[in-house]
Amino acid sequence: MPINTPDISTYIEAGARAAALRQAAIANNIANLNTPGYRRRVVEFEELLTAIREGREVSMDQIQGRLRCPMNTVVDEKGNDVSLDQEIGDLIRNTGSYKTYVRLLAKVHRQIEMAINL
Repeated sequence: MPINTPDISTYIEAGARAAALRQAAIANNIANLNTPGYRRRVVEFEELLTAIREGREVSMDQIQGRLRCPMNTVVDEKGNDVSLDQEIGDLIRNTGSYKTYVRLLAKVHRQIEMAINL
C-alpha cells in the first residue's frame, strides 16, 4: 500500500503561509514594543521541517507554523522582552524567506504547466 506523502508544492505553500504568519507576529511584536508585560511571539516552522528531514512523524496540520512565546529572552523593567533590533533583523530574514517560497512555488507551477503543454 503506497504511503500518501505531500508533494513539494505542499511544503512550499506551508512555508509561504508560515512566513506570512511570522510577518504578522513580527508586526505585532513591534506594535507592542512599549507594552508592559508583553512577551514577544515567534513562529515555529523550520523546526518542523527539520523533524521531517530526520524522518520523524509530522502531520500536515503541524506544518502550518505555530505561534509560541520563547520566554528565554531578557525582559526590561516593564516585563517586556521585545528588542526592535531583533525584530528588524527577523523582518529582513523573513522577507527573504517569503520571496524564496513564492519564487519556488512559481517555478513548480511553471514546470507543471510545461508538462501539461507537452
